[in-house]
Amino acid sequence: MRLDKYLKVSRIIKRRTVANQACDSGRVMVNSKQAKASYEISVDDVINVRFGNNNLTVKVISLDKHISKDEASNMYLVLSNEDLEVSFN
Repeated sequence: MRLDKYLKVSRIIKRRTVANQACDSGRVMVNSKQAKASYEISVDDVINVRFGNNNLTVKVISLDKHISKDEASNMYLVLSNEDLEVSFN
């Protein structure tokens, strides 16, 4: 499954166009490497997404193409969800 589609189906990012933009701007990494939206995701891949000052790292558990909104979080395991503090010194 493509990275942008996985981010949308798993509800990590709500819209595929936003997922594409995040990938294009270098805010998404897979297995510690910057990834394009077309990258093919596999089970056990580790995805890191930067949202402003938030950094979310998840491990891919399943690649379901159609899943309900309530079950979407079962597609991944959250490894870390940290708030990056900005220093103004």
